[in-house]
Amino acid sequence: MTARDDDLARLEDVWSTRRGWRFLSSVNNTNIGLLYIGTALLFFILAGVLGLLMRVQLAVPDNGFLGAETYNQVFTMHGSVMMFLFAIPIVEAIAVYLLPNMLGARDLPFPRLSAYAFWAYAIGGLAFFCTLFAGLAPDGGWFMYPPLTGLKYSPGLNADFWLLGIGFIEISAIAGAIELIVGILFTRAPGMTLGRMPVYAWAMLVVGVMIVFAFPAVIAGTALLELERAFDWPFFIADRGGDPLLWQHLFWFFGHPEVYIIFLPAAGMVSTIVPTLAGTPLVARRAIIAALVGVGVFSFGLWAHHMFTAGLGTLEMGFVSAASMAVAVPTAIQVFAWIATLWKGKVEANAPTLFLLGFMAIFVLGGLTGVMVAVIPFDWQVHDTYFVVAHFHYVLIGGMVFPVFAALYYWLPLVNGNRLSEGLARWVFGLMFVGFNVAFFPMHVTGLLGMPRRVYTYAADLGWNGLNMLSTVGAFTFALGVALFAWDAWRSLRRPERPVGNPWNAPTLEWLPSGDYGNRSIPRIDSIDPLWDRPELVREVEEGGHYLPRTATGARETIATSPVAAAPRYVLILPGDSWLPLIAAAGTAAFFLLLTVKLHVLAWICGVAAIAAVLGWMWQADRASTVADVDIGHGESIPVGATGTASHAWWAAIVMLVVDLSIFACFAFAYVHVTMRLTVCPPPGATLPSQDLALTSAGLLVLGSLLVWFATLAVGTRRLPWLVLAALGCVLASCAVDVGGLLDAGLDPTATAWGAGVAALASYQGLHVVTLAVLAPYLAARAWCGLLGERSRAALDTIALVWHMTTLQGIAGMLVVRLVPLLMA
Repeated sequence: MTARDDDLARLEDVWSTRRGWRFLSSVNNTNIGLLYIGTALLFFILAGVLGLLMRVQLAVPDNGFLGAETYNQVFTMHGSVMMFLFAIPIVEAIAVYLLPNMLGARDLPFPRLSAYAFWAYAIGGLAFFCTLFAGLAPDGGWFMYPPLTGLKYSPGLNADFWLLGIGFIEISAIAGAIELIVGILFTRAPGMTLGRMPVYAWAMLVVGVMIVFAFPAVIAGTALLELERAFDWPFFIADRGGDPLLWQHLFWFFGHPEVYIIFLPAAGMVSTIVPTLAGTPLVARRAIIAALVGVGVFSFGLWAHHMFTAGLGTLEMGFVSAASMAVAVPTAIQVFAWIATLWKGKVEANAPTLFLLGFMAIFVLGGLTGVMVAVIPFDWQVHDTYFVVAHFHYVLIGGMVFPVFAALYYWLPLVNGNRLSEGLARWVFGLMFVGFNVAFFPMHVTGLLGMPRRVYTYAADLGWNGLNMLSTVGAFTFALGVALFAWDAWRSLRRPERPVGNPWNAPTLEWLPSGDYGNRSIPRIDSIDPLWDRPELVREVEEGGHYLPRTATGARETIATSPVAAAPRYVLILPGDSWLPLIAAAGTAAFFLLLTVKLHVLAWICGVAAIAAVLGWMWQADRASTVADVDIGHGESIPVGATGTASHAWWAAIVMLVVDLSIFACFAFAYVHVTMRLTVCPPPGATLPSQDLALTSAGLLVLGSLLVWFATLAVGTRRLPWLVLAALGCVLASCAVDVGGLLDAGLDPTATAWGAGVAALASYQGLHVVTLAVLAPYLAARAWCGLLGERSRAALDTIALVWHMTTLQGIAGMLVVRLVPLLMA
């Protein structure tokens, strides 16, 4: 055996995938990505079946196929599963599968985080869906508007399953976003500058940032509504100072960016596929990247687009209306660039091309009706009609489902080398395209004729009969196309594996020969379209002629590069397969679901198991390598691992803390919102703790952060664990002062929404204190075991960041609670 063969054998051994039941412990992005995609497509089919049940019910007037209660559950689950269990997960799933190879990396930087995100989503999502069969499915609509979803009007557990069930799904999505942001910025192939990065990677980077800022709003909103239902804290009860519109602000601050969180990855796929199919570079590439960023920015100014009929002020509605129209400009830039690229090249009428053309036609129509409903007087007329149902299906199915199907036809050969049938693809596309338009285009007319949304039946003399029957026929036609695709995909995946090659003559790196270890060697990139500009790159990479042709440390590795220029910085050691992510995810899902059914003891046992599993994989991951610098090829040597701000783990912690700060900001907004409804603040009978207690609490928090800062300077000494534990004592004392002060002041969160807002901010600070109470002993234990050193201090650095954020949020919470009443005086 030659040295080159021996290097390859070692790579294959280190990265080999376990077989049989042990496959479930895999953390490799290829395996997790395929499981992720398959599960998301399963939920697409399940949600589609629910949609067909709705169409059967609405096919004829006065139908008794589904009763009102059952229809409400089916309606709610259809929307919730499509949005939370399919649309968002499928775009993250495809990114987990594609991005490492597309970026020239061996894997994403936190493989166990990806595995945890998938299993939390899969286990929790399936359990959530099964509530349908127990009659416990949520029935308040996928938007869950109070007061109808409050305890008074929804006394059962149905709404709680939605509120707590969505919780772990959002945790999964945020975990995936952190993984993608850090992976895109820090694990690109050397030489792949931001200017050379694939447009799809740009799209996923923008989407990851959007998730970080948008998803905290729905997390905060669901937490507040569950606190109201579980503990009678009246955030949304108008009689006690609450406001149902508060939910709409929080929900749509997440909900409208979510539309673009779904669309932008699809746009990135289109921008990647179109040049390949046209055989020419993408027209206006820089303008498309700028447009992606522009859409991401504009999307956060659109949340009240859904609230034009809610009684907002003229100025606010005018601003949102203008933003709703302006977002069409960067979107149009992308559409015109795709058309220009297709016009410039020579395109064949294959399966991906058909679905891309179908996407452009449907999405443009959806965009036009979007501009229509951005006009406030028109929106007042159609807001709660089937016109809006038609609009958002044109945007979401046209803007995401058709590009996803194009992507499946385009990238499925990566799995086992087999393409899907071109002959069947024409039938699939025809059935889906015709079925979709027959199903949803008539809904524009149905809505203009006055048919309201969210009704389970209608009278026979309203003039909607034929249109509804036509929509039902179209829905089943669309479903037949999906079923035909599923059969063809199952048939193709069962075929014997073949060499993948590059069947489309694509220019991007995911078509390089690869195995479980990714590429045989990590290439150096010097152009936007590397496989077109350097055809010899395929042979060079496969022969191990580039970076890391062997395992330098005996572990799984990739190269961490600088975020802008993609210069090699250090070798990033990746964790291997483990059962801990699966255990942690199962514990997380069980914690939320068992809390829902009031099995509190079992829920907390599962929660503790989840925390223990997470601490276990943190313990394993943060270890220094015995190797200093290693030769990575091209005559370059770089260190193994990094610490502080040079480390990818440090930046991942920063992203996580941005999420944390965003959630805090939403709680603070809720407090300010209910406070502004008061005539007198604090309301009669309510007081705050004395200023001296607040200053004492803030001083203890600052002292704790100072002690942690000293601990970061005491690495390798015996003082470190005692400094950390002393800091924990300060934080616990601060929490005790806060709780004692609130009790002495007689604050009653059940009396008014203002009191509930104060209690919510205090409770969020308490959650941080509990977190530090877990992390501080963990850090001390690592120090006592000799596992904290200058080259293995990631846990110390990241926990120090969490500690300082706890201090800042605690002080900020006190200031918000005390200053807002003064400003209103």
